[in-house]
Amino acid sequence: MANVNIKFNGKDYLLSCDDGQEEHLEELSLQINNKFQELKKNLGNIGENKLLLITSIKIMDEYFETKKNINNRKKELLELTEKFKVLKSLVYDYKKNKEDEINSLSNEHKNFKHEIEKNKIEYEKIISDTADQIENFLEKTGETSKIQ
Repeated sequence: MANVNIKFNGKDYLLSCDDGQEEHLEELSLQINNKFQELKKNLGNIGENKLLLITSIKIMDEYFETKKNINNRKKELLELTEKFKVLKSLVYDYKKNKEDEINSLSNEHKNFKHEIEKNKIEYEKIISDTADQIENFLEKTGETSKIQ
């Protein structure tokens, strides 16, 4: 245990604390002394005990307000975390849906391209067959006109 000499309200006090906590104890006592002196200045000399009680109440009030604010911020952070998770899920769903849509469109494009190629071959065959029939017709017509 370490010993620290603290000055409070013009008086010296020897306090003990864990080793390594000396600076922290000095800082805390300085803050309490400052609060005490501020209240003493504002309220006048109403007695050290009453002033210590008011100082303690003010410090506890600040503590509870700080704790309440921290709890509110934690709650807000949890709500934001949940909203982020939902948003993240929506983004992944949207991405997956778009990837599925792209794959579907790609497959439709391949099928359409294949169908065009198939139709091209069929049309070329039809044109070729029609040309052959016309040529045969013309040959027959030419032979028929030669016979007469």
